[in-house]
Amino acid sequence: MFVEIIIAIVLGIIAGIFTGLTPGIHVNLVSLILLSVSPFFLQFTSPLVLGVFIISMAVTHTFLDAIPSIFLGAPDADMALGVLPGHRLLLEGRGFEAVKLTVIGSLLALIGTVALIPLVIPFVPEVYGFIQPYVGYILIVVVIYIILIETGWVKKLWSLLIFLLSGVLGLITLHWNNFKDPLFPLLSGLFGISTLLLSLNEKTVIPKQKITETIKVGKAKTAKAVVAAVVSGSIAGLLPGIGSAEAALLGMVLVGEIGSYAFMILIGGINGVNFIFSLASLYTLERARNGAIVVVLELMKKITAHELVIFLATALVAGAAATYITLKISKKAAALISKINYRKLCIGVIAFVTGMVIFFSHFYGLLVLLVSTSIGMIAPLVNVKRSHAMGVLLLPIILFFVL
Repeated sequence: MFVEIIIAIVLGIIAGIFTGLTPGIHVNLVSLILLSVSPFFLQFTSPLVLGVFIISMAVTHTFLDAIPSIFLGAPDADMALGVLPGHRLLLEGRGFEAVKLTVIGSLLALIGTVALIPLVIPFVPEVYGFIQPYVGYILIVVVIYIILIETGWVKKLWSLLIFLLSGVLGLITLHWNNFKDPLFPLLSGLFGISTLLLSLNEKTVIPKQKITETIKVGKAKTAKAVVAAVVSGSIAGLLPGIGSAEAALLGMVLVGEIGSYAFMILIGGINGVNFIFSLASLYTLERARNGAIVVVLELMKKITAHELVIFLATALVAGAAATYITLKISKKAAALISKINYRKLCIGVIAFVTGMVIFFSHFYGLLVLLVSTSIGMIAPLVNVKRSHAMGVLLLPIILFFVL
């Protein structure tokens, strides 16, 4: 069994590299494919080994997905907000630093969460029961706060409009019957293609990237970012419907203005914490909080304390390997990005993402991509935060919990 688990971890890391670096190919998709062919694999191995593969893949993915988000502007759902300051750092020649900061956040938050889980497990059911009725109202407070911190009433009104437009688009798309993978065209348009189109219009040139071994952030800001990542990511892993992007907004409220560097640490940390804490929810509540964990639950029905320990150990091993791999690949990407014609790269990424949307979601996905891209361009044009476009997920979740 030990050898099988090691093989599953290695294969999971390889799969996580593929899903993390390829826009549109998500861990959930690979997990569902694995579930569909699991009867074949279960003739040779156990559900636990398949679960280890999924955990390893998902953890690796949370590290690697920063690379296409920052260097290509093609965000995964978990990195939607991170692409904004990340892209800004790229244009300053600090793309590698942006990725490295997300890796630091991911690794520190992963270690912190794994250490915390044994202590909080006895309290998870009580905390879940206490928080769950108030989730919608907590998110309303978060939204109001983010809108009100904009300077001037004109910007506040624009922020409200962007939130409502994206929210209505989310309500329509997420409740669209037989619409496969709606988040990909939604978030690619709002935070990815809209950014690339504006860069094309401004004739952006990518400067030579600095490969910095030491990044000065400050211990206080780093600690704030990691603690906020653990707290908000744990809430996301505990409650249904709350993902990493929503947790990032909650984390922003918790820490306030901490600067681009610490914010990248926060974003990186939340991604891993959300997934790992979902394991605690699976163990204590026997409920799955994301697609990959749903597949683990389907395979194993329930997990024991022994199996939870194996999964947490798997996460630590995969996280350590993913740290090394992500930094190596991002160094190569940083060296190449300034040598590539940025205009052609943008057009290529736009064409690739559009093609993936058509492949997965057909004409309806293309329509959603066009609308979401149009909405995504409003915020930078009127000089307000693009995070208001997270209404695409927040408004449906708020209405789900409040109504």
